[in-house]
Amino acid sequence: MPKELRKRGKKKKAQQAEQPEHVPQQPQKVEPSWIVQPKEETTQNDTEAPFGYVDVDVKAYFRTVDIQIRAWQDAARDLEDDGQSDPNEERRMFFVAALKEMAGKEKQLSTDPDCSIILERMLYSMDDFVRRVFVDSLAGSYDVLVKHRFASHVCQTLFTVAGQTIAREQRGILPVIATSEDSGELRTMTELIVDVCEELFAVSTVLVMDAFGSHVMRALLLLLSPTLAAKQEAGRGDVRSKKSAKWKARQGPLKSVFEEASNEDSIAYSQPAAFKSSVQRFLHAVRQGLDPNETRALAANKVASPTLQILLAVESEQQMTEEEDSLMDRVLVGLVSSSRNKANSDFPVSDYITTLLRDPTSSHLLETIVTECPANAFSNLWAIYFRGALPKIASHPVANFVLAKAFERVDVAQLVGIFTELKNVWEKMIQTSRTGVLRAVIDRAAALKSCGPEVTEAVWASIRATTADGKKLLVPCMLRLQTVQDYEKLGQQEGDQKRKRESDDDARQPKVQGAVLLQSLLRMPEPFNDLVIQSLQNFSMEEVLALAKHPISSRVLDALLDSSTVPTKAKRQFVQSLIGHYHTLVDDRIGSRVGDRCWAFSDTYLKEKIARSLISQESFLAASYYGKFFARNLNLYLLQRRPDEWRTAQANRTKFASATEVKQDANHTRSELPLTKKRKRDANRAKDEIDELFAGALGKKVKRTALEGLQETDTSTLLDSGLADVMGAIKAAPSEGKKQRKGRS
Repeated sequence: MPKELRKRGKKKKAQQAEQPEHVPQQPQKVEPSWIVQPKEETTQNDTEAPFGYVDVDVKAYFRTVDIQIRAWQDAARDLEDDGQSDPNEERRMFFVAALKEMAGKEKQLSTDPDCSIILERMLYSMDDFVRRVFVDSLAGSYDVLVKHRFASHVCQTLFTVAGQTIAREQRGILPVIATSEDSGELRTMTELIVDVCEELFAVSTVLVMDAFGSHVMRALLLLLSPTLAAKQEAGRGDVRSKKSAKWKARQGPLKSVFEEASNEDSIAYSQPAAFKSSVQRFLHAVRQGLDPNETRALAANKVASPTLQILLAVESEQQMTEEEDSLMDRVLVGLVSSSRNKANSDFPVSDYITTLLRDPTSSHLLETIVTECPANAFSNLWAIYFRGALPKIASHPVANFVLAKAFERVDVAQLVGIFTELKNVWEKMIQTSRTGVLRAVIDRAAALKSCGPEVTEAVWASIRATTADGKKLLVPCMLRLQTVQDYEKLGQQEGDQKRKRESDDDARQPKVQGAVLLQSLLRMPEPFNDLVIQSLQNFSMEEVLALAKHPISSRVLDALLDSSTVPTKAKRQFVQSLIGHYHTLVDDRIGSRVGDRCWAFSDTYLKEKIARSLISQESFLAASYYGKFFARNLNLYLLQRRPDEWRTAQANRTKFASATEVKQDANHTRSELPLTKKRKRDANRAKDEIDELFAGALGKKVKRTALEGLQETDTSTLLDSGLADVMGAIKAAPSEGKKQRKGRS
C-alpha cells in the first residue's frame, strides 16, 4: 500500500516503533476520565456555568413550574366566579413556593439553558417587590450575566418589565414590606437600575460589540429613555433580532398569569433625573472608549450597528448631538460640526456615507441619522448626497428605504424638487414593486398639505393613465401594481382558459404595496383624494363585495371610512350603496369586519335603514357563522316591536364604545369570538323562586375541573344524590313552583 494512502492510526504506530530502544520510558498512571478533566473542558464549563450548575432535582421542579405557567397563560379566563373566592389565590400560592425554591439560585438558574426561559416567563408574573428582590440578588454579577448566552436574555426581559415597576413607583404605589431586624433595606427599582448602570459603565464599549451583550444594552438604554422606548414600540423596534424574536414567539405567550396585571403592560413614566445622568454617562463612556474610526466601523457590524442606532437616538434625545466630537458627528465625518460653523460653505463628499447608503446593514443606521440629525446638518446632507441623484437612489433595492425615510423631513421647496427629479421614475417603481418612495412622498405631501397637483400627476404617470376611462381604473391597477395597458390586456385573456397560468393568477391578486398606496391617497386633502373615490364609485356591486372580502384590499375600504379628509357625503354614499347586500357582505370572515365599520360610522337614521333591509334576511344571518355576530348589533327583535326604544338605544351608544368594538387586527378571525370572556349575569336581577330551590339543593356550581379527579362511580353517586335533593325540594314546595311556572307562561 502506498504511504500516502495509509490511515492515521498506522502512521502513529510506525512513529512509535522508530523510537530508540535505549530511551527509558517512564510508566504513566492512567486515571479514569471522570476523575481527571482536561484544562480546556474546565475552562469551557466555567464559561457556560460561571456560577455553577443547577441541581437535577431543582431543574426538574422548574420544568413543572413552566408547564403550569404555560397552561395558565394559554387557558381562557373563566369569569363566572361567585365573587367570594379570589381566582388568583391558587396561583399566588404556587408562585410563593416557586420563589422560595428560587431563592439563592438566581444566578445559576439564569445561566442554565433550560431554566433561563422559565425565569423570563416568571418575570412577567412577579410583583414589584419580588422583581426588586430579583434585581438585587444579581447585583455584582451583571458584567458577567449580560455577556452570557442565556443569562443575557433574562437580563433583557428584566429590564423590559422593570418599566412597569418604575411607573408605579412614580405614582406612589409601593408594596408593603414586612421589616425585621435581620433584613436590610430594599431599594426601589429606580435606585437598583442606577446601580446596575454603575456596574456596566466600565464594559459599555465591550457590550456594544458583544454578540450577547448588545441587545441587553439596547434594552437598558430604552429603559433609561422612556420617550425613546415609546417611539420604538410605535415603529420598528431594534431590541431583538429577527432570529431572537422568532425563537421567543415559539415559546408561547409571555404575560402575567394574574388578572389584576393584565391592563398594566404599557404604563408610561417620565425619565427620572438619575436615569438622565446614567444615560449621559453611557454616551461619554462610549465616546472615550472608541475613537472616530472605530465608531464608524460599527456601522457595518451586524451586532454593533443596532446598538449604535439606539445610541444616536439617545444622543439626539439628550440634545448632545451638536456637542464637540459627538457620535453623530463622527458617523457623518464632521458634517454636524461643519454645518454649525460654516453654514454656507461647500462640503466634500465622503465615500463612507455613500457606502452607508447602499449597504444592507448600515443603511438602517443612515435611516436613524436622517431622522435624528440636526436641521442644518440634514439640509447639507440632503444637498450633498440626495439632491441630483434621486432617480438612482429611488431605484436601488437598499437605498430607496433611506430615501423614503429622508422624505419625512423635507420642506415644501425640497418636495417640489423631488417631483421634478422623479417624474420619469414613477412607472418603474410600480413595475418593480418598490413603492416605498412613492408612498413616502404622498404622505409628506399630505402632512404639508401642499403639492396636490404634483401628486396627481405622479399617480397618473405611475399607471400610465392618459384617458378618462383609464383614470377610472386607478384602484384595480394600483392594487395589482400594474399599468392600465397591462390590466386591460390581462382582462382580455381571462376568457381564454388555455392562456391561464399561475403567474397570471398571481397578477390578478391585490398587493400589499398597492393597498398602502391607496390608503395614503385617501389621506390627501379633499380635492385630491377624489381619484380613489371616483374609481371606487365605478365598481359594480360584485367587485365591491370581492374587494371587501379580501384581506388586503379591504383595508382600502377601512381607510375610506376612517380617513378624516374623505368627505362625509362620500362615506354615506358608500354605506348606502351596500344596502340590500349586507347579508352577503357579513357572511365572510373579512367582509363582516367591513360591515362592522360601516355600522359604526352610520348614524341612527342610517342604521335603521340598514337594519330594516335585513329583516327579511334574519334567518340567513342567524344561520351564518360570521353574520350572526353582526346580527347582534342589529337587535331586529326590538326594532320590530318597539322601534322607539331601539332608536333611543342606538342613539345612546357612545362613539368610543363602537370604535373599540370594530377596531380589530387584520389577522383576528371571527372563529376566536366564541372563546372570549362570557358576560356576567346582572347581580341586581330578581331571582325567581324555582332558581333559588335549585341553588339551595345543589349548592354552588361545581366546575368541571373539580370533577376530573373523581372516579366514575363517585361522580354518578354525587349526581344521583343531587337529583334526589332537588326532587325532594320540589315536592316540599309544590304551590310555589306552580305559581312561578304560571307566571312565566
